[in-house]
Amino acid sequence: MASTYDVVIVGGGIAGLSLASALAGKCTVALVEAEQQLAYHTSSRSARQLIPSYGPPVVQDLTVRTLELIAADDTGRPQPVLTPRSFLLIGDEETVRAEASGEMRLISHGEALGLCPALKPESFSAAGLDTGSFACDAPVLLERHRARAEAAGVDIITGARVHSAQRLGSGWEIGAGQEGFSAGVLVNAAGAWADELAVLSGVEKIGLQPYRRTAAIVGVDHPLPEGSPMVAAADDSFYFRREGGDVLISPSEHVASPAEDARPRPGDVERLIARLNTLTTLGIGPVRTAWTGLRTEAADGVPVVGFDAEARGFFWLAGQGGYGFQTSSGIAELAAAQILAGPDAGAARAASAGQEAGAGPVSRTADALAATRWSIRR
Repeated sequence: MASTYDVVIVGGGIAGLSLASALAGKCTVALVEAEQQLAYHTSSRSARQLIPSYGPPVVQDLTVRTLELIAADDTGRPQPVLTPRSFLLIGDEETVRAEASGEMRLISHGEALGLCPALKPESFSAAGLDTGSFACDAPVLLERHRARAEAAGVDIITGARVHSAQRLGSGWEIGAGQEGFSAGVLVNAAGAWADELAVLSGVEKIGLQPYRRTAAIVGVDHPLPEGSPMVAAADDSFYFRREGGDVLISPSEHVASPAEDARPRPGDVERLIARLNTLTTLGIGPVRTAWTGLRTEAADGVPVVGFDAEARGFFWLAGQGGYGFQTSSGIAELAAAQILAGPDAGAARAASAGQEAGAGPVSRTADALAATRWSIRR
């Protein structure tokens, strides 16, 4: 016999967990995850940096709100999620000016070298700095959401891949692993598998595309000092930051991929090491570990949040791209408000964040923020 809930969330990454945390105690919720552990795929492979100047305007607003919510939750806790860590953008003047936005300000070449002396002076000509950026302790944030959700009665089931989902009567019947579930709302927080889950559920997919992004932790001859900013190329060709006595690096590739348990491809990390050893004095040596995650995006590059117009009770929470952690609490607040209000209270079809209400498949801009009583302070 199926267990009955108000909401079943499919996906145990940062999107699903933060929504479960936001809904906890307000309705009955089950979260089902295909893997044996939560946050196995993209959410465990994050760069762990929240950058208010990164992404399109609606993402920047969601990031500001997420930082507000996490900072408030950090108050009085012995182990905070957020630690200040600036974000330094480097490149030629035209590219830096084009990419600098939001909280970022342009700084001089000398100021940039003072912040990161490991950069060779000839490796860039212009720089921008975001001092409102924070390092994010991703495992602590994920655990907070899990603990808060379970304490308020959310059932979390791992090792339960969804194999069936159909609309029956006034709700959804879902089969996952050996379990059966009934719910009024089915939330699609399946990450790279979100379109696949939609098709399985008899819902039209919306064209979400996963992209590869590789990172590695490497040893260096000359470690970055504590307090060093995260450094990124304005042309999005690399980033690096301090990781204890080592350095985390990424080639920032954006290569289309199937939904899979992604792994680094031969040569990607090695080519970046060779390049960074010409641009910096880090003296990069051995690769300690390397991994690849999938950043899943909608066509317009902004998150997908809202009820589907055609499939009643089917809620999209997907397409966070590279903004998953930095928008997670803000998106969860928005999504929870829409779910609790019900499908009739939203736009006719889930609208892509950044579009006018009703213009596309998910989310909202100013109208959505007002509807959820956000107070976003810039």
